[in-house]
Amino acid sequence: MTGKRPLPVFARRLREAREACGISQRILGIKIGLDEFVASARINRYEMGVHQPALPIQQRLADALGLPLAYFYAESDALARMIARFGPER
Repeated sequence: MTGKRPLPVFARRLREAREACGISQRILGIKIGLDEFVASARINRYEMGVHQPALPIQQRLADALGLPLAYFYAESDALARMIARFGPER
């Protein structure tokens, strides 16, 4: 029996943050400097947990979404909300 594996916390938080900002995967990718032709696919792979972005790309994602990098690694939703509140202003 094959079940879906849970998404890595980074992938789940990235998608939540992007959707909360109301931007597409393509726009987010372009904002962090990805080529417009691969931006959507690359962000999709990060959100699906297929690939983990390198630390500099993680920081660019956090900056583009107006959140501290720690937000993307908070295990609990409550902690993630607290980190987001005390992070950089949007």
